[in-house]
Amino acid sequence: MTAPPLVALAAAAAFGAAAYGARALTAGGAVAGAALAWMLLAWGGAAWAAPALTFFVLSSALSRAGRRRKRSAEALAAKGDRRDAAQVAANGGVAAACLAVWAVWPAAPLYGAFVGAFAAAAADTWGTEIGTWAGGRTRRLGVGGRVPPGTSGGVSAAGTAGAAAGALSVALAAVPFAPALGGGAALAVAAAGLAGAFADTALGATLQARFRAPDGSLTERSTAAGRALPLAAGRRWLGNDGVNLACTLVGAALGALVVGGVG
Repeated sequence: MTAPPLVALAAAAAFGAAAYGARALTAGGAVAGAALAWMLLAWGGAAWAAPALTFFVLSSALSRAGRRRKRSAEALAAKGDRRDAAQVAANGGVAAACLAVWAVWPAAPLYGAFVGAFAAAAADTWGTEIGTWAGGRTRRLGVGGRVPPGTSGGVSAAGTAGAAAGALSVALAAVPFAPALGGGAALAVAAAGLAGAFADTALGATLQARFRAPDGSLTERSTAAGRALPLAAGRRWLGNDGVNLACTLVGAALGALVVGGVG
């Protein structure tokens, strides 16, 4: 059941303000998050809001947990733990597009794509956060050279387990609202999300831009102290937001196949 547009607007504005106040989103991220929240409530209802909210709440909590242990990895990342508008679009844009199409053409695979996209976003976030917090042996693509925990393209046992748990949390949140995801279908959608995270890892290890910091280390940040850093690896045009978008596209495509096959 969807909410009346004005009620949805008030709830979405409250969500954006609360997320900004909790320092989970920047001002731009709060506006983008509120727009997505309005779509979920006005066009989708609880069946669409539950997986999205599960991703946002749990992933934001993980991003804020264990900050001291993750401080060194945060220096490598392109951005901090407050998501901006580009990050909201990268993680939720594909799902929002699925909902927008479903509003005029309600086909079951679109819901599978929506859940698969958020499952992939959760898998990527949980894998990074848990892998960074737990530490342990981290290798490029799981078989290459050792890299610091939290490095894009790095794979560890803890991070992989975290990624699987993240994808499963989103898929299970959708089950009470979607009979098509009952039984093993939810596990299949979670697997679709995990596949998206693996695609993210592959792109992070190969094509994602990495820059040479003044101290000689590699970082995803393209500038330091207001000065542009030289490109050390990857493609300058492919940053972390682009990789995250590709991650959700893979999760959405596979999620649509799963639900289409079930239906």
